[in-house]
Amino acid sequence: MTLAKVPPRRGVPPSPPRPAPRRLAALPWLLVAGVVAQVCVRLWFARARTGPVADPDETGYLLVARWLAGGHGADYSGHTFYQGGYPLLLVPANWLSDDLMTVYTLAMATNALIGAALFPLGYLALRRLGLARRPALPLAWAAALLPETTFFGAFTLTDAVLPTLVLAWLLALDRFVRDGRTGSAVLASAAASYLASVHMRGTMLLAVHGAVLGLLLLAVVVVRWRRVAAAVGADRTAAITRRARGTAAGLAVAAAGYAAGAALNARVKAEMYPDGAKDHLGIMTSRLASVPGQEWALSGSAGQVWYMIVATWGLAGIGLAAVLATPLRRRAPAADRVMAAVLLVATAGVAYSSSAALPDEHRVGNYAYGRYLSCIVLVYALVGAVALLRSRTRRAARLTAAGALLLSGSAAWVTAYAGDRLETFGFIAFDFPEPVFLSGDRTALHMPEVTLAGAGLLCCALLLTRARVPRVAALLLAGGLVGINLAAMTFAMGPKQDRVRPASPLAGPQAGGVVVDQSVYWVLRVKFQYPVDWTRIERPYGQRNRPPAPGVCTVVLPLPSGTAPEASWPAHPPAWRFRAGRAYSTGWVTWWDPACPAARR
Repeated sequence: MTLAKVPPRRGVPPSPPRPAPRRLAALPWLLVAGVVAQVCVRLWFARARTGPVADPDETGYLLVARWLAGGHGADYSGHTFYQGGYPLLLVPANWLSDDLMTVYTLAMATNALIGAALFPLGYLALRRLGLARRPALPLAWAAALLPETTFFGAFTLTDAVLPTLVLAWLLALDRFVRDGRTGSAVLASAAASYLASVHMRGTMLLAVHGAVLGLLLLAVVVVRWRRVAAAVGADRTAAITRRARGTAAGLAVAAAGYAAGAALNARVKAEMYPDGAKDHLGIMTSRLASVPGQEWALSGSAGQVWYMIVATWGLAGIGLAAVLATPLRRRAPAADRVMAAVLLVATAGVAYSSSAALPDEHRVGNYAYGRYLSCIVLVYALVGAVALLRSRTRRAARLTAAGALLLSGSAAWVTAYAGDRLETFGFIAFDFPEPVFLSGDRTALHMPEVTLAGAGLLCCALLLTRARVPRVAALLLAGGLVGINLAAMTFAMGPKQDRVRPASPLAGPQAGGVVVDQSVYWVLRVKFQYPVDWTRIERPYGQRNRPPAPGVCTVVLPLPSGTAPEASWPAHPPAWRFRAGRAYSTGWVTWWDPACPAARR
């Protein structure tokens, strides 16, 4: 991965050589210590997280994990299909405990461990990009704490693990493109096929991976085989043969991994979505077939690029500019061009397809959103950092100007397309952790102000990397990243971080059958699913006019405005009790049978 590899700056004396054995002996311990520190920081920010809040996503993944661990399933029909790859990682948490709060805490620990792996992987990426060991260590540790790779680790979302998986895939694929070894191809294919089982974005990345391997196999076997075998010696022929075998093995592993993931997801869909899931593929197809749909998808893609640059404090803008320039460089090695193309196609594919498949929810996040590209932003940030550190001032200034142009251009595109909808549509602060930090306002998106702040931070990065000694420049950049990352995460997680056991929204015994009428507000129906861990919730229509079925101990009904709680269920048995609740500007009533078994403890 030498996308931004450039000659070191002139006039800088080389660092005096140090004993290699000592460096090599200390490196593993530094990496281990860095991983432990990463885990601790991530757990600290997630310390108050004891239950799902980002619904329906979090609850969906938790319910799939519970079912995969041997528990009961749920009816999630009509919602987005939450694939089984990420819940597989949460199965051990369900095996280790039956307490919901403990299971969720173990899920946070799982996220922290996987997220912490970004430090050694980032270090390896920086070394591939041409950075020396000593500056690579602190810079990789600081970059791994970018909010885009840390914030979602405090929730049971695929975005907690996707950045690690994507970086591992790119590193393995880069190694195979350069050396053609079978092990690298197998590792890259295993990562890509697992990505496809985790999220739809992973399917796009697997398609890119398969296309690269297919083209390599075509080039080696069809185009060059006879000519190379006749023109060069046995060593070169053996290398070509090794690459062909590695490509074939990689394709086989990718196909097998995709088949296994598809089988897993088919079982999850049959259990959790008996009446079907939300048709995102249908939404995307209809969008691509119309001019307004294309405008929506392209503008949403521009909004994701804008967010990616803002979320990395400008570094991704520099990295994107460097990657875009790589295929145009005449002296760039073929492997660099291949990996630059892979990165660009993967980025464009994820941004475009996710934007096209996103329904119009009348929220600001439809036009500028960072979560879908969060899996790849760290790569661009690392490339941007190395491009600044290894470039002379003139080239670094050009890259900075190009990054600022990408930032302002994407902001202008989104503003022109969305117009006043950025102010009148619903704003969810959860969608914008970095912009709300830069603007200081959790209630609205201030795109011009945030864009100016991002451009200012981009210029600050340029200044920090102008120190005469490269090692000092890297330390300054790493220190700046650590400071702003921790400040942004502290702001995003909120001032109150008390660890509280979440209260169940349901009253009555934690036993027997549970019925939630289909007319109850959908967010509440989702909220009831995870706390009910002893049975599968039934969702009939018209329960208000019917008595409970045998074995049912709890019934939840809507509470229309102006209706007394006791009048919410005319058909209720005389001995049943009730308790009213209210959330999301809507009410509900929980009815339960006091003759049912006592609540579990």
